Amino acid sequence: MSATTSTPIHPVLSNRRSPRSFDATATISNEALVAILEAARWAPSANNFQPWRFHVGVRGDEVFDSILSTLVPFNQSWANRASALVLVSIVNQNEDGTPRPISGFDAGLAVSQLTFEAHSRDQVAHQMAGFDAEKAAQTFELPTQIAPIVVIAIGTQGPAEQLEGVLLERENAPRQRKELSEIVLAGLPN
Repeated sequence: MSATTSTPIHPVLSNRRSPRSFDATATISNEALVAILEAARWAPSANNFQPWRFHVGVRGDEVFDSILSTLVPFNQSWANRASALVLVSIVNQNEDGTPRPISGFDAGLAVSQLTFEAHSRDQVAHQMAGFDAEKAAQTFELPTQIAPIVVIAIGTQGPAEQLEGVLLERENAPRQRKELSEIVLAGLPN
């Protein structure tokens, strides 16, 4: 179902959803996965620093299982059916050791491009903050200047009916966003 927008926007954007119903029998091709990651690679980045780092697991491999183990049980209950899981981390310091507060913004741009490339390839992507970042850092032996920030499930959407309870309710809920007037604080054209 396409989003109800105040003016037409690109279909990849208006049709994007973050479902939890993944088809556990579907796989993602290496070509599609590389293209999705390539889209993220070409995201804008302050000073071309490119602070995002990815750990990518395909369902059934060790990286997938390691990422899955860091998710809270609620997210594990559905993300295990995704074709791939991506742990996104950021380099949170400059080379001289000073903090780099813009890294999260840059990584968000990369994740956004990853998401839209996935959807353009008939895949869906769901970002999750519900994971244990400390466990992820330990599992993947990340140095202190690299911090996990989100996990993304990627795959083919499955039927909503495979979900139950609150998961099914969320899957079938209408798409809603705040009105532009609530988020544009100055300069909104009439």
